[in-house]
Amino acid sequence: MAALSYYILLPFIYLISLLPFRVLYILSDFLYFILYKLLGYRRKVVANNLENAFPEKTEVERLEIERKFYKYFCDLILETVKTLTISPEELKERVSVQHPGVFQSFYDQTQSVIIVMGHLGNWEIAGARFSQEPYHILYVIYHPMRNPYFDRLIYHMRTRLGNRLYAMKETFRGMARDRAVISATAFIADQTPSPDHAYWTTFLHQDTPIFTGTAKISRKMRYPVIYVSVQQPRRGRYVINAEVLVEKPEQLSEDEISELYTKRLEKDIVATPHLWLWTHRRWKHKRPE
Repeated sequence: MAALSYYILLPFIYLISLLPFRVLYILSDFLYFILYKLLGYRRKVVANNLENAFPEKTEVERLEIERKFYKYFCDLILETVKTLTISPEELKERVSVQHPGVFQSFYDQTQSVIIVMGHLGNWEIAGARFSQEPYHILYVIYHPMRNPYFDRLIYHMRTRLGNRLYAMKETFRGMARDRAVISATAFIADQTPSPDHAYWTTFLHQDTPIFTGTAKISRKMRYPVIYVSVQQPRRGRYVINAEVLVEKPEQLSEDEISELYTKRLEKDIVATPHLWLWTHRRWKHKRPE
C-alpha cells in the first residue's frame, strides 16, 4: 500500500516541482481556498495557538494573522515541493544570504558550528540555498518518515544539492564521526520534546518545554551557536539572516543556551507572526509540578 500511494503521487509531485513560480503561486491561491476556506484545515488549533500566544491582540488582529499564515502555509508547501528540481541559479536569485561573514570567519578558523532556527519562513528552501555557499557543509537533523518510499524522496530532495542529513537519534554519533568535516549542523529549535527531559521556560506567554540536546551537543563539542532566521520581504523572495548567538558554549549552562535561542526565536515570531508554523500542537504538555 505504501509503495502504491508513492508511485501514484510521484508523477504529480514532480509535475508540480517543474511548474514556474508564477504558476505555482496560482496553484497556491487555489490550495488556500481549499485548505482554509473550504476544509478549515486545523483552524481550531491555529486559532487557539494565536489566542494564547497573543492575548494582547484583538480578535480581528488575530484573524488577520491567521489569514496571512494560511496563505503563506500554502506557499510553503508548494515551494518545498519545488526544491525537488529547483536550479542553483534560481535559488541564488530568490534567496539572499545576509551576513555571510558570520560563517566565513568560523570557516577560516576551520571551526564547525551549530545552527539554531525555528519553523519560521521557508526553512527547506533556505537549506537548499545554503548548499551554494562556499563555507561549511550543511548537515540537517531530520525525522525519518514511516513510509520508506517517501522517506527516500525527502532524503533526495534535501541532499541533491550537496547538503547532508542526520537522523534525529543518530545526531551526536554522526557529528562525532564527522568531526574532521568543517560543518554547520542545523537544529530546528521549536520541536516538542518529551516534557520529562526538557528545559521549561515561558515562550509566547506559555509554559513551554525546550529540547536541551542542542545546547548539550554544542557544549560537548565546543561548537559556536549561530542563530539563523528566514524572512520574506515579498512573495517568492527570502532573506537568510545569521548572527552569532553563543561563541563559547562551554562558558554557559545548557539552560542558558536554550533560553538564549528560545528568546531570540520568540522575537522574530512576534515581528512576523504569519511566517511561523501555527498548525502544530506546540503546547500539548503541562509543566511538571
